[in-house]
Amino acid sequence: MRHASWIHGPRRDVLLAFCWAPFAGLALVVSPHPHALAAVLSGVLLLSLAHQPVTLALVYGDAERFAEHRRLFSVAPLAALAAVVVGLHVSLGLVAVVAGLWNAEHTLMQRYGITRIYGRKAGDDQGSVEKPMIVSWLVLAALVAAANPRTPRYLARLDVGEINRRGISLLTQHRLEATVLLVPVVVAVAVLSGRWLAGERALAAAGTANPAKWIYVGATAALIVTICLNPVVGFAGYVGGHALEYFVIVHGAAGRRAGSGGGGVVGGVVRSPLGAAGFVAAAAVGALIPLVALSRAGTFLVATGAYLTVGALHIFYDGLIWKLRRPTVARDLGAGPAGPAGAAPDRGPVPVAVPVAGPTRP
Repeated sequence: MRHASWIHGPRRDVLLAFCWAPFAGLALVVSPHPHALAAVLSGVLLLSLAHQPVTLALVYGDAERFAEHRRLFSVAPLAALAAVVVGLHVSLGLVAVVAGLWNAEHTLMQRYGITRIYGRKAGDDQGSVEKPMIVSWLVLAALVAAANPRTPRYLARLDVGEINRRGISLLTQHRLEATVLLVPVVVAVAVLSGRWLAGERALAAAGTANPAKWIYVGATAALIVTICLNPVVGFAGYVGGHALEYFVIVHGAAGRRAGSGGGGVVGGVVRSPLGAAGFVAAAAVGALIPLVALSRAGTFLVATGAYLTVGALHIFYDGLIWKLRRPTVARDLGAGPAGPAGAAPDRGPVPVAVPVAGPTRP
């Protein structure tokens, strides 16, 4: 069998695959204490809020990247703000559902993108199975949470944010429908997972499988199982792990881009003594401070509108700037094919580089 082709070595890759586990574990430990659990979830949501503006810094701080979609990047902020304002005035519940579904898909696509990097390193074509399989896992987790009679009681005790609360509450109002839908979804999960396993067995028999991908897919499956067993603990892992993984992604990609001489203002910051970590921290904290200040000083609708606008741009822009089929993006993300079996991984000038959230394609 082929040796595992890691992105940046076994230790760091395994830590990245299971970076959701500390958030879920902490939530589980404090779960008997509602106030402590609420504090943990507040911290997770704050971390999630902090990672979103980093995408805007990558777009507007890099003239070359901005020029790729100049008109779109110029009008998108106003268009997003207008859409959010209209949505909030029409139905906050509808906005909550749309935002929740979009964020859930966005988070899952980040893990799908990383899965495909491992596949690309081995040269496999499992992407057409992996994407629907992983999506079916998320649908299963959502239906289990909706069908679980304990979910409303969890919500009554916790503050997961008004938008999240409304979205989940609307989901749990359809417990009967969710229970009925569980049967066909379980069948779909079994069929798709079986096809993926058969494909991996065939690749292993041919000596072209990448065992490193199995670990990452297994970590994703463990996260989905956690959500099914305890929606609140799983929520903490799902949201917190995504944000932490994104920081690692940007750190690596910005470093690689700067190392090749590009990146515009962002590249200049990364090449300065601040480094990639300094850029990520400055972009996150620099945008987080005014957003938090707005929530303290403004009304609920104003603060919510700002949060949703930044979040929408983050998700939308990620789908534009991180596409593995583009050579420069694949280079920035360290997504090139692996060398000979057993060869040392390509470490590059930065610690980690993996694909980002959004509708990434192999």
